Order: sequence, then structure tokens, then C-alpha cells
Amino acid sequence: MAHPAHETTPAWSWAAPLAASALLALKFAHLVSAENIVVLAAAAVLLLGAVFAAVHHAEVLALRLGEPFGSILLAVAVTVIEVALIVSILIGGAAGSDAVARDTVFAAVMIVLNGVVGLCLVLGAGRHREQSFQVQGASATLAVLGTLATLALVMPNYTVATRGPNYAPIQLMVVGAVSLILYAVFVFVQTVRHRAYFLDVEPDEQAALHPSEVPSAGVAGASLMLLLVSLVAVVLLAKVLSAPLDRAVTLAGLPHALVGVVIAAVVLLPEGMASAKAALANRLQSSINLALGSAVASIGLTLPAVAVVAIALDRPLTLGLSDENTVLLVLTLFVGTLTLGTGRTTVLQGAVHLVLFAVFLLFSVIP
Repeated sequence: MAHPAHETTPAWSWAAPLAASALLALKFAHLVSAENIVVLAAAAVLLLGAVFAAVHHAEVLALRLGEPFGSILLAVAVTVIEVALIVSILIGGAAGSDAVARDTVFAAVMIVLNGVVGLCLVLGAGRHREQSFQVQGASATLAVLGTLATLALVMPNYTVATRGPNYAPIQLMVVGAVSLILYAVFVFVQTVRHRAYFLDVEPDEQAALHPSEVPSAGVAGASLMLLLVSLVAVVLLAKVLSAPLDRAVTLAGLPHALVGVVIAAVVLLPEGMASAKAALANRLQSSINLALGSAVASIGLTLPAVAVVAIALDRPLTLGLSDENTVLLVLTLFVGTLTLGTGRTTVLQGAVHLVLFAVFLLFSVIP
């Protein structure tokens, strides 16, 4: 007889954060050097392990809580990791650190809306030909995402109070505050007021969780503690790896914006895999909730947190996009509106988004 899903905690999901914590303890005790190539390689591997462990434990808690709370919890966990990586580089003060928040948030939006959504639509259409989802929920999420992206990444280029792609401190404070408020309203609508908009139109009875597959209170409690350990490990490992990553990009002669792409790719990889898995299982609604929810959280939570750090430390914060990236963002939002405006998708929409993702990667390496 098969064991129910999530009956126990997999060994790797607790071993990875504990191993990461052990390496950090050795580093802070000055028993190992953070400049040693072997230590850096181990830190990179354990960082990925801690990220996957954090997402696994967030998913366990999500199963315990149910949808759409699961998607929100996963998005928040991933965003905490993203903020930790951004702040660690911003505090380091290396060349290009003032733009790492912009580069990471923009990369997260492009990876989610084009890479993850495109891949999910292609994979889902390849297996199920046509898939459906709730237009109300998708369009509402896209409206919030478009508003946040424009305020965070486009408007700074057109303000009069300051020249260049920056907000004045008071503008940054207000934009960060309204972004957080808008995200909070979005979560309220998603979980309370109009929760039905974010659930499957035609629930798959075979895909419904059997009571025995819902994690027990003990497993959920263990996952909560391990999630906290994993997130702390990611924060500290990010601090260890931020300077070497920046030096490697500089030595390779690549644009500093690539650092943001790497950060976004690392934190979104597990969530992207979960979205693709849901699309293959013909649960496109869950896939869209995961993907778009992570993009909204990436701006709605990251911008306020980074704004507070930048103002507190009196550090410059470059937010405005370049002209070519602005065009790419507008095109992505326009295509996303068409894709998510009918409630049904085919392989063609997925192919269009993947083309835009390929162009984004091109501009990241060759501006």
C-alpha cells in the first residue's frame, strides 16, 4: 500500500538547510574562508538546496492551508529570498548595486510572464491541446501587475523632482507604500472577497486531494520551522556569494544587469517547475496563480522593502528601465493581456511568450 503524500518529511528537505547552516557556522567562526573556491562552490550548491527546501516546505504548508493560500505562501517565501539577495548586494555597495533591485524585479517579471507562462502554455497545450482558466482572476492579477510594474520601472524615468531613473526620497516612500497597499488589497480579494475567481472553473475530481494526502499537523509544524531555517540560510549564503558573483560578471565583461537575471532565475526556478507541473496536470488555473502571483509579490513586496533599506542607508536606488527594456515590458504586458483575456489558451500563445523571453535574454547579454 502506497504511503500518503507528505506523510513524512523527506531527508533532503531538512538535510540541505542544516548543511547550509553548518557551513555558515564554520564561516562566521572563521574556520573556513569565504574566498576559498571550494567553500564558494559548496555555498552555491547549498544555496540552491536551501531554496528548493524552502519552496518544498512552503508547498507542504500550502497543502495544509488549501488554495489559493498555497500560491500566496509560496510567492511570499520566494519573494523573501529575492529581497534577501537584493539587499545583500545593495548593502555591499559594489559597482552597479544601485540598479540590482530594478534588474531583479524586471527579470522576475519577464521570466514569469514570458518564460514560465510560455513554457506552461506550450507544455499544457502539447498534452491537452486547449486549456481553460478563470478570466476574472487572471485579468485582475494582470491589472495589478501592470500597475506595479509601471510605477516601479517606468515612471522613475519621467519624474521632474529628480533627473534620471530615480525617485526622490519622498516619491520612493509613497510609491513603496502604495505598492504594499495594493498587494495587500490583491491578497484580500484573492483569499476572501472573490476567492472563487482564483479557483478552477471545472475542478478535477480525480485531482482533488484525499484527506490522507493532506499533511498532518506534525509534518506541517516541522515544515514551518524548516522553512524559517531555510530562509535564514538563504539570506546569509546570499551575503557570502554576492560579492564573488558581482566580480565574476565584471571579469567576464558582461552587463551588471545579468546579476539581477541570475538572482531572479535562482529564486523562480522551483516555482517555475511547480507551475509547469500543474500545467501538465491540466491545472492551468493553479499554474497561472503561481506564476502571476509570484510576479505581483516580486514588485509589491520587494519594492517597499528595498525602498526602506535605500532610504535608511542613504543609498541611491536606480529603478527606471532603459528604452529597449521599457518597450519589451510594454509589449509583454500587451501580449499578456491578449493571452489571458479569453479564458482559453493554445500552443500559439505559449510560443509568442517564449519568443519574447528569448529576446529578453538576448538584451540581457547584449544590450
